[in-house]
Amino acid sequence: MFSRYKKTGLPARTGAPPAAAPSGAEPATAAGPAEAEARPSVQRKPTGAAQGRGTPAQAAPVDKEKRRKERLAEVKMELHKALLDNLNLSALETATEKELREEIAAIAAESLEEMGVVLNREERGTLHQELYDEVKGLGPLEPLLQDDDVNDILVNGPQQVFVERAGRLELSHVTFKDERHLLRIIDKIVSAVGRRVDESNPYVDARLADGSRFNAMVPPIAVDGSLVSIRKFKKEKLSVDDLVKFGAFTEEMAAYLQAAVATRLNVIVSGGTGSGKTTTLNALSSFIDDAERILTIEDTAELQLQQTHVGRMESRPPNVEGKGAVTQRDCLRNALRMRPDRIIVGETRGEEVIDMLQAMNTGHDGSMTTIHANSARDAVSRLENMIAMAGIEMPLKAVRAQIASAVNLIVQASRLQDGSRRMVSITEITGMEGEVISMQEIFRYERLGLGPDGKIIGRFNATGVRSYYADRFRQWGYDLPSTIYDPIAAQ
Repeated sequence: MFSRYKKTGLPARTGAPPAAAPSGAEPATAAGPAEAEARPSVQRKPTGAAQGRGTPAQAAPVDKEKRRKERLAEVKMELHKALLDNLNLSALETATEKELREEIAAIAAESLEEMGVVLNREERGTLHQELYDEVKGLGPLEPLLQDDDVNDILVNGPQQVFVERAGRLELSHVTFKDERHLLRIIDKIVSAVGRRVDESNPYVDARLADGSRFNAMVPPIAVDGSLVSIRKFKKEKLSVDDLVKFGAFTEEMAAYLQAAVATRLNVIVSGGTGSGKTTTLNALSSFIDDAERILTIEDTAELQLQQTHVGRMESRPPNVEGKGAVTQRDCLRNALRMRPDRIIVGETRGEEVIDMLQAMNTGHDGSMTTIHANSARDAVSRLENMIAMAGIEMPLKAVRAQIASAVNLIVQASRLQDGSRRMVSITEITGMEGEVISMQEIFRYERLGLGPDGKIIGRFNATGVRSYYADRFRQWGYDLPSTIYDPIAAQ
């Protein structure tokens, strides 16, 4: 053992000791897979005469199980305090996982015996795992972070933890003991990256060790308990072939996008929150030649480029004194002096739009970024608004001319009502007509109806418009067949 511990004189318990758990009982600290499947994701409260229809015989076991869970949660918190008192925390950095688990098991066994609590083997194993997660991981959130099917984790106070699976939100069985427990986990996350969150600074952005994006807001701003959102970092990057297989777009659209990226068109990926913009940008980046120098600029590093010559930059918020901030615009300005072939900005949302458009206009062809917008036309309007908010006083016609000259292609991603993600539109910007930016849609997703299972029925279709950049594609060696622009006849 790497630490010496002794009984620390835990507070004497009042009342009779708890009854021993039956040997065949299921663990009460965490729901098993079968229970999670049987439990509805959102259970609506009955109204009117429907209330109170359950028989007392059904309610009693539920109350008993609830009390057992609450008691075991209290035991876990007491054991966690005992671990903090006994573990040699300075030695944890060099301890192996096996050593730490053995130490936790030894301290837990001694503390349980002192408290007079008897658990069966399965409950004890579950308790040891949860204690390990409390010490080395993120407590109750750790199983969700390890679940590859979970894309987002959304915490609404200590008693409500939602997860997103396959584009659908569902209420998980995970809970925190109380608000203090949740705040301790939040503080553990933000302190690891040198940031803080408290009443004077009630919200924070951070990145977990695995690259997942983390955001938290604590009371008094969060009224009903701390709010946490975690966008999990995909360990395996989805390729273009994967997205085609999943139905995000078609082979014809993939061939067109390959030609567009390879011939260095400037691309904007537009879409709403959770629509798959970053995933799409990652997929498009796979078409970039490995010999090119790429610089990426993000608020939270999420891009997973596979090229050899990639320089990654991440912005930094101000410190406690309000100093030391490094914005995306600062990174972008410096990137222009670093001889990039392409610049990829994870998301353009502010005054950095000026430098992004200038980079696209001044020799850094093939640059890409994402913005929040609901359509290609809205994306252009968003660019105009961001330029105005940056304090640049330019005539509207000049602003639009700058956009029309810089941006060649807008790829619109969307998350549909059934949770599926689709590339709903590919639109080219062809120039100016008077004071209006002229655009033409090449591919679109057509919704045809709704299936009995709630799934959207639709198809990808060409509009029949030949690409404005067809000659450019051919000159670069991408002679796309004219048939990819032919629309499918209505059935």
